Amino acid sequence: MLKKRLLLAFFTILVVNTLAQNHQVLVKTNFGNITVMLYDDTPEHRDNFMRLVNSGHYDGTLFYRVVKDFVVQGGSSSSKKAIEGSRVGYGRSVNINSEFRENRFHKKGALCAPRQPSEVNMFKKSDIGQFYFAVGRIVPLAELENIERAVNVPIKRKLKAKYYTPRKPELDSLKRTSPREFNKLLREIKDQIAVDYALAETLEYPQEMKDAYTTIGGIPSLDGEYTVFGEIIEGMNVLDKIAALKTDKNDRPYTDVRMELEVIR
Repeated sequence: MLKKRLLLAFFTILVVNTLAQNHQVLVKTNFGNITVMLYDDTPEHRDNFMRLVNSGHYDGTLFYRVVKDFVVQGGSSSSKKAIEGSRVGYGRSVNINSEFRENRFHKKGALCAPRQPSEVNMFKKSDIGQFYFAVGRIVPLAELENIERAVNVPIKRKLKAKYYTPRKPELDSLKRTSPREFNKLLREIKDQIAVDYALAETLEYPQEMKDAYTTIGGIPSLDGEYTVFGEIIEGMNVLDKIAALKTDKNDRPYTDVRMELEVIR
């Protein structure tokens, strides 16, 4: 979740985002090639991903999981020799610390690291032994605003219950007997609520995120849950081809999509 108190910092981050990232990887598949840019502000993911690419870890693996309007996932070592129709995705794990960044989000084409569920992975460590591309869908602005309200309204209610409700009898009395004291106390309560609200983990999507989710699409529900460490800069049409493949009950495409990866910069 994006914290409102970090919103101003986001605009500083936008300046950094305009600077060229230094590392790119070519993902070659039988459906075409995809070029990804790796973010320099997620260095542990960047360096481990490049190390695995250079070692040939991903070569010959499948994009074995395709979920409509959600993700295209692959890279598991268990998929290299997987027979037709078998369930894959449980190969060698390479776990590293998460690197959540407020400016890195699940827009379409985002390169991300999967992980084990929180019940067995409380620190949300990434499994960089595989990866996924966000596909998602176009998200209406009203839906993003509803997500914001779902986070923010309960916070406001709790603060009102903490500061306003206990003082309501006093406010009611002052309203009848001393309007000036009533207004003074009411301002104090409102100011305290405002201070605590500013410090709370509220959600307010910056304009860049709204623009991306409402135009190219993505998966806002995954933000802050899985590390985003790069994005597609060429070959989005190839992602679309893979994302459109028919799949079996395990979300594995009936047509195998194999990959070879190469560091190109």
